[in-house]
Formats: sequence, structure tokens, C-alpha cells
Amino acid sequence: MDNNDFFPPHAGVGLRELAALIGAELADEAHADRIIRSVSPVARAGEGDLCYILSRKHKDELETCKASAILVDAALRPMIPDHIPVLLTSKPSTAFAMAGAFLYPKAARIPPIVSDSGISPAAYIDPSARLEPDVTVEPMAVIGAGAEIGSGSYIGAGSVIGAGVRIGRDCSVAAGASVVAALIGNNVIIHNGVRIGQDGFGFAPGPRGMLKIVQIGRVIIQDNVEIGANSTVDRGAMDDTVIGEGTKIDNLVQVAHNVRIGRHCAIASGAGIAGSSTIGDGVQIGGAVGVNGHITIGDGVQIAAMSGVIASLPPGGRYGGIPARPMPDFMRDVAEMMARSDERAKKRGERND
Repeated sequence: MDNNDFFPPHAGVGLRELAALIGAELADEAHADRIIRSVSPVARAGEGDLCYILSRKHKDELETCKASAILVDAALRPMIPDHIPVLLTSKPSTAFAMAGAFLYPKAARIPPIVSDSGISPAAYIDPSARLEPDVTVEPMAVIGAGAEIGSGSYIGAGSVIGAGVRIGRDCSVAAGASVVAALIGNNVIIHNGVRIGQDGFGFAPGPRGMLKIVQIGRVIIQDNVEIGANSTVDRGAMDDTVIGEGTKIDNLVQVAHNVRIGRHCAIASGAGIAGSSTIGDGVQIGGAVGVNGHITIGDGVQIAAMSGVIASLPPGGRYGGIPARPMPDFMRDVAEMMARSDERAKKRGERND
């Protein structure tokens, strides 16, 4: 991938300096002044590139790799060819993420569309809204009455910040997002098209059809949360919907009313969490998982993609399937199902013969 005009390479940093910045150990000081400008996968890494490996599956690619350095755990160092300088770390993926953020600081945030700073005259800001210094507001954004936005925050083009919303410092709200009935902490990233604070799905059946149940709660988003494009977070019915510190939510995720998500969780694309569920700290939810309402997922639980969680899960386990069950049980069920399928296919083949 040449000539990337969207994210041009860094001016260059010495390998010793980069190692210190990311907490890695330079294996050979003879390479201390080797210059790093970019990051790359092993297969196409060239001069000035930094890459990393986590397993032996890249062994063949390493022979032709021309990277200026590679991040690797000490256990895998013997497989690195002599021509590639080594940075040793027990957490290569973490160190690589830190290096990428240093080399491409603008890519780690939502890039501005029109200007890097200032308030566009084409934006509408209610006179009663309060913006601290160094807030950027792009064209066609709307900020409602009494809203508060902290220093260093960015409000993208065409986004809507509702009345009374509070957004902390160094936050980013991308183009086309809407935030209402919400209190948001510091260093929060809200990507394009995200909807925060709209009605939860609450209706009561009556003789004339479905009657709307008013949703009068809020959305509380704590510090360092990131919410991916076109995801939705409904406000609470009478209590609040809460997303805990450091949690990362992928694109196209639905978080329903009164859900409480703990700290440092990861929720992949397409997941849906029904109302009044509680998700513990450090939970990892795979893509397209459905979580039933009014249940509790314990701390540290891992749920495989496309699973359906219909009942509460205790802390620390790994689960998969529909309904979600402990991973060994799920894998055994899958193996038995595949064996039965193979047997049926074999019998059909014998009949056709």
C-alpha cells in the first residue's frame, strides 16, 4: 500500500527511542539509530516499517520480510532472521498498538473534515450552551440549550448534541452522530452515525394496541469509552443505561435501556444486549451475540460469536452456542452434530449408489 495520502508516515524515530516509548527492549544496540516511520504487516513490511508476530504461523513470511524492526516475545525470538532488528516485549500486540498511536497520532482520533480547530460559523450553538476553550465544532453541527462540552473536544459535521448533554474533555463525536439525554466522561470516542440517548424499546399491550412506556432515564458513559459507527445506546426507562470506563464497543451494536456494562469490556459488531441486563467487568462478547434481558453476565466472561445467552452466567467462564453453554460442552455438541451429519451424508451416498 503505497502513497497513503490519508495517513502519511511519520517523519521518523530512532529504534532506541521508540523502544523506550513503548516499553520494549532493543535486543541489539547496534540497531539503536535505525529509523522507523510506519507500521506494516509482516508480509509486506519494508524499510522504515515496524511489524509484530504472535505465533509461528508467520515463519515463512519472515524469510522475505524487509522490516526495519519487529516486536516479538522472547520465546519466539529464535525464529526471527538475523537481518531483522528485534524489539523484545512480553506483549507484542500492546506494544505495537502504542507504536502505532505514536507514529500516527491523528489516526488514533477522529480526523477533522473541515478544520483542526475553532467553531464553524455554519454550526448552530444555543446561546445557553457552555463550551470550554479549544473546542472544535464543524459545519452543520447543532448544540442544544444548556449543553456543556469540555476543552479539547471535537464535534463533527452534522452531529447533534441535545439540550442538557454534558460531554467531558478530549472527546470526539464524529459526523452524523447524535447524543441526547446523556452524560459523557473524558476521552470518549463516538464514531459516525452513533445514536445515544434515544427511547428504549418499551411498550405495554392494551385494548387499543401497544401503549408507549415513557423512557425518562439517561445514558451515562464513563471515561475512555469508544463506540463504533452506527451503534445505538438507548437511555434508561426509569434508571440509567451505563457504560463503564474503558469499554470498547464495535460498529452496529445495540445496547438497550437500563443495561449496565462494566469496565474494560469488549463488544464486537452485531451484538445486541436486551434491556436491564448487567454485564460485569472485563467481559468479551463476540460478533452477533444476543444477550437476553434481565440477566447478569459475570466478570471476565468470554462469549463466542453468534451465541445466544438466555440465562445469567457466572464469572470467569467461556461460553458458546445457542443457548450459550460452557465451551467444552458446546464444542462436544458441535463435534457430535458434525459426526451425525457425516453419517447421514454417507448413508445417502450409499443409497444413491
